Amino acid sequence: MDGIRIEGLTKTFRAGQVRALDGVTLEIAPGEVFGIIGPNGAGKTTLLGCLLGFLRPDAGHISVDGHEPDDLVVRSMSGYLPERLTLDRWMTGRDFLAYHHALARLSAPARASEVATSLARVGLEPEAATRPIRRYSRGMLQRLGLAQALLGQPRYVFLDEPASGVDPAGVVLFRRLLGEVKSRGATVVLNSHQLDQVERVCDRVAFVKQGRVEAMETLHAGATMARVLRIRCPADGIVVAREVLERAAVRAGAELREVAPPLARFAVADDSGAARLVRELVAAGVPLAEVTPEEGRLERLFLEDEARGGPA
Repeated sequence: MDGIRIEGLTKTFRAGQVRALDGVTLEIAPGEVFGIIGPNGAGKTTLLGCLLGFLRPDAGHISVDGHEPDDLVVRSMSGYLPERLTLDRWMTGRDFLAYHHALARLSAPARASEVATSLARVGLEPEAATRPIRRYSRGMLQRLGLAQALLGQPRYVFLDEPASGVDPAGVVLFRRLLGEVKSRGATVVLNSHQLDQVERVCDRVAFVKQGRVEAMETLHAGATMARVLRIRCPADGIVVAREVLERAAVRAGAELREVAPPLARFAVADDSGAARLVRELVAAGVPLAEVTPEEGRLERLFLEDEARGGPA
């Protein structure tokens, strides 16, 4: 299995006046969840369009398992959720999914059951499945689009802002589905502005700016400790024993990362974990002067870019 190889990719618009991609070179391994982040106008969507074979580059080359990205072999094993959904709004959700099931040449005898399973998988109830798509909310449209993208268990999944307009329950569902996709060995390419979600699900992330890959971050996808809290005690000579902090962290299901009085750093899974940690620290008699979240690694890429002057 070759995965995705991108070599010297360049793409311009307006007769070469706008350089959307400028010599991008990347390799995405089979089974990897790869994120693309960057400021607006950085070239992220253009890169995704080239990967899908929708746009033809001016220079460079892309291969997916050794094939051109618009090869029918690649199309047959790919799923795609676009940022801007254009659906047949007169159809019901069930009919829409059955239609795409047929277009993908999946098993006709299994169509009804597989469509029902796909709808339930993304949290669309039977009543919603029989409702015309024109009556769907933005979040429901995203769920339906994700169900369509995952039909037939594609080997490659391309997602452009998949959690846009989705409520918190939908975001949790999105993360769970991505975990399932990864567990069966599929490769996922994710373009998103929701940095906390990218940090939780991706193995590696490319920071793109002005058509170039400016930085690459390797992450621990699926890490149970996804957020870091910084605790500050009053600077009045009070020293809290490390053992007290460790016991409070264990009871809260958190992880003590560092103690440097008057500061301590803890890793927690989510907001509920942060609340549990604060309760346990207070119960242990730890005097808290301040509790603040630290910027994630991906947020720091944007902050560092701004410090350098931001977009040129």
